[in-house]
Amino acid sequence: MGTQETHSAEPERALPTPTTAPGRDALRAILANPRSTLVALDFDGTLAPIVENPDDARAHPDAVPALAELAPKIASVAVVTGRPAAVAVRNGGFAGVPGLERLAVLGHYGAERWDARTGTVSAPAPHPGVAAARAELPGVLERAGAPQGTWVEEKGRAVAVHTRQAREPQAAFEALRQPLTDLAARHGLLVEPGRLVLELRPPGVDKGVALLEHMRETGAEAVLYAGDDLGDLPAFAAVEKLRSDGVPGLLVASGSAEVTELADRADLVVDGPAGVVRLLRALADQLG
Repeated sequence: MGTQETHSAEPERALPTPTTAPGRDALRAILANPRSTLVALDFDGTLAPIVENPDDARAHPDAVPALAELAPKIASVAVVTGRPAAVAVRNGGFAGVPGLERLAVLGHYGAERWDARTGTVSAPAPHPGVAAARAELPGVLERAGAPQGTWVEEKGRAVAVHTRQAREPQAAFEALRQPLTDLAARHGLLVEPGRLVLELRPPGVDKGVALLEHMRETGAEAVLYAGDDLGDLPAFAAVEKLRSDGVPGLLVASGSAEVTELADRADLVVDGPAGVVRLLRALADQLG
């Protein structure tokens, strides 16, 4: 189980020590062979603070400079997000940044990919169930008694229902979980719960699959993954599987009081996006 990072007299550049033996082994491997290391990160809650309206989310002001400092020293940097890739690129400010020429943004849990080198998004055809579920969604929410403040986020290849702005956000979340699960099942979709959000999306696509595919593509021999929410658990599981196969992996939780499951499995827990930035900067410093 991870614990909160500790700070020395120079907290901005001090590299924290993982609290688990596999985490410490992975960090040593990363420092010894950075050119074979993939650093992969979630966006919302990890690189960007959580906000009431996801459209307002922006990367921490020091996140892009930290990534640009680190990226030339390692094999690859990837942002793995449930958002559309183009939205993450826009909200993150990732396009046209010197040092991030090899950045990949894996959007919609890996169903979309944006490459900094080309500035283009590639993706397969959307799952037809998303459009069908979207058409039914207003009626489902009405019958379920969705309270005022519940709102729907259109994500193209997925659709999400947020309850953060409801008077009782957690109660609304729990009341809508089963009706939305039933709706998703009727159209061959899955419900991905998150921080006061329920997302309907196609099966067979998750951050673990995306991470493993990107590992194979880049030829990386070690990985650091940082996330904050339930949607990051498949990526954590993928790193744990890699570790069982002898591939060093460091699991970082961007700490939050809303979701504790990741912290329980992490090698290192940092203080939200600001803590992630400190970690990236410290790692870049250690790599010279």
